[in-house]
Amino acid sequence: MPAKKNDLKSFFTPLGSISKTSVYILLIGELIIALVAWQMSGEGLLPRPSKVLESLANVDSKYNFFENFLSSLGLVLEAMGLSILIAMALSYLYLIPVLTPVTKFIVKCRYLTLSGLVFAFNLGSSSAHNLKINLLIFGIVPFFVTSLVSTIDSIDRAEFDLCKSLRMSNLQAWWEVVILGTLDQVFEVMRQNFAISWMMITMVEGLNMSEGGLGAIIIKANKYIDLGTVFGVLAVIFMVGVCSDYLLGQLRKWFFPYTRFNMRE
Repeated sequence: MPAKKNDLKSFFTPLGSISKTSVYILLIGELIIALVAWQMSGEGLLPRPSKVLESLANVDSKYNFFENFLSSLGLVLEAMGLSILIAMALSYLYLIPVLTPVTKFIVKCRYLTLSGLVFAFNLGSSSAHNLKINLLIFGIVPFFVTSLVSTIDSIDRAEFDLCKSLRMSNLQAWWEVVILGTLDQVFEVMRQNFAISWMMITMVEGLNMSEGGLGAIIIKANKYIDLGTVFGVLAVIFMVGVCSDYLLGQLRKWFFPYTRFNMRE
């Protein structure tokens, strides 16, 4: 890795390396520039940041924001938890020949769009809540499985040969190398796929607004052309996603300290 520099040239050099402090300064500076440019632009159709903040300050009284936020958060966590269990089972059983075609089929399902499948899921769901959970799971699992299967396929064959030299059975080798050996990657895949669940949450909540949620707020705000509230809710979803990504990254470092040495600082 090249030495980290803080001179002006290193900021514009391909493959250049700068300190973490410099990265944060750049991030904050560019964010401020973008917000100032947005604020100084004409009002037009898009609300200015000041209007978005003003709408956020009143969103709870107008749309019962906190109750709807908790509804969406609970829905995402429930769907994510079930998706993780299903995806891990499919991925780890991938090396059993009779189940390999099933896992490969699930991987290909990532090309299916939910728009044409809502009716089918509606028939198979006992309630509006279950419909949302099923749609979220279907949207998350194929991508989760794709990432985990890719991780499993990239395992060095020498690790399995080492298990054989230690007189381990196939089941023991599968447990040690595939399951225990890739647990740290599960957290990384969770970080990647948590974003998918937040991206989908407003869509699935828009299909049935009986339980409320952030998606219901966005649809109601759009109906009354309350774009300040729309952008405010989107900003909240973005910030929660960023915080979740950071939290999962820290949990990965805490549970698997050796991963610190594989990350670019």
